[in-house]
Amino acid sequence: MKFIAHINVMPQKALLDPQGRAVSAGMKNLNLNEIDNVRIGKRISLEVEAASKEVASEKVETACKQLLANPIMETYEFHLEEA
Repeated sequence: MKFIAHINVMPQKALLDPQGRAVSAGMKNLNLNEIDNVRIGKRISLEVEAASKEVASEKVETACKQLLANPIMETYEFHLEEA
């Protein structure tokens, strides 16, 4: 079976997010003072060939831990759907 994984990787809340701070400042310059505390991450989509959703989930978990996210600085979450 083929599955599609949608992965969101975000900087940990305890760490500074310079890109998010720059966007927050830009919001003020646009007179959008109601928007604050912007955090910027990345979204990754990939296809997984696996016998079951559980096996696909394990493969995506491994990819996230070992390659797609830096667990020291980032958190991640994902969901799977059948392709």
